[in-house]
Amino acid sequence: MMKHSSSNFGIHSGYFHKVLREWQSPNTNVSPSNLMYPIFISSDPNAEEEIVSMPEVKRWGLNTVESHLKPLVDLGLKAILLFGVPTDTVKDETASSADDPERSPVIPVIQLIRKTFPNLLVACDVCLCAYTSHGHCGLLQKNGTIDNEKSIKRLAEMSVKFAQAGCQVIAPSDMMDGRILEIKKSLEQADLLRQVAVLSYAAKFSSCFYGPFRAAAASAPAFGDRKAYQLPCGSAGLASRAVDRDVAEGADMLMVKPALAYLDVIQRVKERYPEYPLFAYQVSGEYSMMIQGASCGLFDLDTMIDETLTSLRRAGTDVIITYFTPRILKRLNSSPTQHK
Repeated sequence: MMKHSSSNFGIHSGYFHKVLREWQSPNTNVSPSNLMYPIFISSDPNAEEEIVSMPEVKRWGLNTVESHLKPLVDLGLKAILLFGVPTDTVKDETASSADDPERSPVIPVIQLIRKTFPNLLVACDVCLCAYTSHGHCGLLQKNGTIDNEKSIKRLAEMSVKFAQAGCQVIAPSDMMDGRILEIKKSLEQADLLRQVAVLSYAAKFSSCFYGPFRAAAASAPAFGDRKAYQLPCGSAGLASRAVDRDVAEGADMLMVKPALAYLDVIQRVKERYPEYPLFAYQVSGEYSMMIQGASCGLFDLDTMIDETLTSLRRAGTDVIITYFTPRILKRLNSSPTQHK
């Protein structure tokens, strides 16, 4: 028999029933408002391209994305995050196609979605890597290092063009110093400051978990790596400084990326800035790892999804960016209490 004092009777009595377990897990439920769906947009208007490294995820085109989104909107989809995947023929050293309406895969899709789904929140990833011939997230100097000042001006130009097309949330993922301030100033000059939010990839770590994404978006660097501007995985201190920087420059919302390996950072950011909506990006490597593990019979996929979502919410995440969004929405609609 367990020995105890009058003040220690163990804890099992607090969670033996399902309702009791829900009471013991506050603020960890998941609804459509806690999800953002990342979508790859191809330059091919008729694209519906399978992505080998990310099973069940596809690249969509201008003529196919509407039919993909319609059933998801009907299931309650609230927000999307668009990533452009241009052809190699339009890539150059200055990412000139990124904001050119004739060559950008994203701009016409923004316009289509805003017209077709007026209540769907449209966010756009803003980075140069998919549009540059060298695959880095900023413009380069002659010695191959990042030219930070020219990069943030280019990112701001791209942001304004996306906003003018109807993008409601600019999400810069480049990790350049000063880009939030430059984007905010440019939006103000374009008289768009109060119509467009900025979601900062504030704590974006250099990670092997991005591997499948780089194949999906054709955005791997042609040489070197991104360790000089993305955060080292062991540095919680630099993550805090990066978040402080972006808050000081005017970010409206904050993000930690990747998600599951950085729960401590998520918790620290939420405790430091509880008044800011906090996003966590369950990135391509996390997604594909879970898919592959389930396919090998190591665990049940839906149970794993539930556990990871609950963990992210428990740590302080308000919105989870995940490729599992369609699957989650279907389950929420078949059983509204599924993720509670």
